[in-house]
Amino acid sequence: MDPLTNLVLSAATLPILSALGLARCFGRRSEALGKLSEEVFRGDRLPVLPFPAEEKAS
Repeated sequence: MDPLTNLVLSAATLPILSALGLARCFGRRSEALGKLSEEVFRGDRLPVLPFPAEEKAS
């Protein structure tokens, strides 16, 4: 292999592996955030709002 090619591959390996690791971490964090938001907006944790009474026409 050409020495320039070896140098470019060596220089590019660490940033590519770092980007893959960060993408994996970001994917896991966004999945956890999605599950957390489902728990927050689940119906049994929301307050019961008073239903307005109908007014009768006289």
